[in-house]
Parts: sequence; structure tokens; C-alpha cells
Amino acid sequence: MSMRITFDLSESDLTHFKQAMTKASGAMKSLSPDVILSQAKSVLKEVDNTKAPDFISERIAKLGTLIAMLEDQGWDLEQPERGRVLSALAYFADPEDLIPDNIPGLGYLDDAIMIELICRQLKHEMEAYHDFCVFRDAEATRRGEQVDAMDKTEWMNGRRKELHSRMRRRRRNRGSRSSSRSSGSSVSGFSLFK
Repeated sequence: MSMRITFDLSESDLTHFKQAMTKASGAMKSLSPDVILSQAKSVLKEVDNTKAPDFISERIAKLGTLIAMLEDQGWDLEQPERGRVLSALAYFADPEDLIPDNIPGLGYLDDAIMIELICRQLKHEMEAYHDFCVFRDAEATRRGEQVDAMDKTEWMNGRRKELHSRMRRRRRNRGSRSSSRSSGSSVSGFSLFK
């Protein structure tokens, strides 16, 4: 039997998470992208090894997508999106979590909440990357080729550029819609990134 539990984050709760992200992003400036990626991978591995509750491990698994977006040579994520993803991952490179990770059952709760907020902020980037991977895998199967061999082809570069463009257009459109709304307690008008 499963049970669904929902809760609302107030403006002060969201501010608390935004401050944690700002602190982590500031610390990121002293870390290399490789260190940030390595720390995020460590969090993924730790969660797998600790047998965290499903509601936490399902969310933390989304870190894998963020890491892949940066490491996938075929996707070739450019700035400013690359910086936004690195800023998001910087939270997981910070050893001073809001809730210490070594607390059984709850240590990764803040990480799970932060991932939910990050995924909302990076929704368009994650959707575009997912679409790229689906397209690339389908084309590799159809052509009987290895995925790596296709990443640098002209038509694959064209598809990547189309998806990058779509991602930026949707982000701009979302930004103009949320700025025209009043700032209530909705997460949609809330931004973790500057």
C-alpha cells in the first residue's frame, strides 16, 4: 500500500531554499566543474547505498539526468544553461546541508526537496535533453549505428540546435508569463537562480 502526502512550501520556506542555493552557488565559484560533478555523483551513490526511502531516492535519481546533461558530448550544453545546471549541482557539493545526510530516513529530505525545486526551474532544459536522447537512440537503432558515432553528424547537430533553441524560447516565454503575474506564494513565480 502506498500513501500520497503533500505539503506546501510557504514564501519563507522557499526563501530558505533559495538562500541555501545562493550560498552553494557562491561556493561553486571556488570549485571546478569536475569537483561539482564528482560530488553530485557521490550523493547519487550514497543514496543508493543507504537504501533511502523511495520518495527520496526517486527524486535524487534526477541528479543523474542533470549530470548527463553536462557530460553528454552529443548534447553539448552551452552557456548560460551549463552554468545553471552547475549552479544547481553545487548545492549537492556543499557538505553543510540543511539537514545532515547521516540522519537515517530524513538526511536526504532537503536534497529531495531541492531537486524538486531545481527540476521545476530546469524543466525546459530537462525536457529538451530527454527529447534529444529519445531521438538519438531511435535514430541509432533505425540506422544500426552506435550513438557515439552519430553525435557529431551534421543532422544530429541540427536536431541538437533545434532543441537548444526550443529550450531557450520556452524559458523566455515562461519568464515573461511569470513576470506579468503577481508574486503570490506560487512556486511558478519563484526562481532559485539569479
